[in-house]
Amino acid sequence: MAKALKSLCWTLLLTALLLGVPKIAGMIADGFDYRAIDPDGAYAWLFVHHLVQGAVFLAIMLVSRQLMPLDFGLGWGNKEVGRHYVVRFTLTFFSMYTAGYMVIILLTKSFQPFPYPLVARNIVGYLGFQLFLTGPSEELIFRAFAITMLGLVLRGKGAAGKASLANITAAVIFGLAHVRFSFAPFQVSYSLMQVLFAIGLGLFYGDCYEKSGSVIYPMMMHSISNVIVVSVTILITMLMQ
Repeated sequence: MAKALKSLCWTLLLTALLLGVPKIAGMIADGFDYRAIDPDGAYAWLFVHHLVQGAVFLAIMLVSRQLMPLDFGLGWGNKEVGRHYVVRFTLTFFSMYTAGYMVIILLTKSFQPFPYPLVARNIVGYLGFQLFLTGPSEELIFRAFAITMLGLVLRGKGAAGKASLANITAAVIFGLAHVRFSFAPFQVSYSLMQVLFAIGLGLFYGDCYEKSGSVIYPMMMHSISNVIVVSVTILITMLMQ
C-alpha cells in the first residue's frame, strides 16, 4: 500500500510539473510583442513558448543527472532501430493520415481550414515551427523526461504487455497537455479527437524512445507528423478557396 501511494504521489507531482511548466512558458511568451515580425500571430509566440519550456526541462534534466545516474536518451542510441522507426512511421503516417483524413472530412464535412491568411510569411513561419521546434521541445519533455522519471516508480507493462506503464502514463499526460484550461476565469476546452490522437501518437513515440534508447528519433517522428498534418491542411485550404 505504501509503495502504491508513493508511486501515485510521484506520478501526480510529475504530471503537475509536465503540465505546469508549459503554462508558465506561455505566460513568459505573452510578455513579448510579436506584431512587427508576425502580425497575424501565426508562429512567433509558439517559437518562444516551445523554446522556453524546452530550456526549462533541459535544465531540470541536467541537474537531475548530477544527483542520480539517469539516462534521458540524449545521444543517438541504437541508430539502426531509430532509423527503422522513423522511416516506417513516416511512410505509414503519410499514407494513412492523408487517405483517412480525406475520407473523414468528406463524410463529416468537418474540415478546419488553416487558421491564418495564406501568405508566405505565415506558411513558412508555421511550418518552420512545426519542423524545428515541436518535436525537439515536446519529446524532450514528454518522452525523455517523463518516461525516464515515471520509470523510477512505474514498473512493468500494460496494454496486454505491449507498452510500458511509464510510456502509457506519459502518453496520457501528453494527451492532457492538449487540453486548454485557465483559472481566471476557470475554463476547460478541448477536442476529444485531438486528445486521443495525441495519446495514440505518444505511445508510438514512447515505444521508439524506449527501444532505440534515444529521444532524437521520436523528435524526428513528431516533427514529421506535424508537418504532414499542417501541409495537408494548407493544401486543402488552398484548393477550397
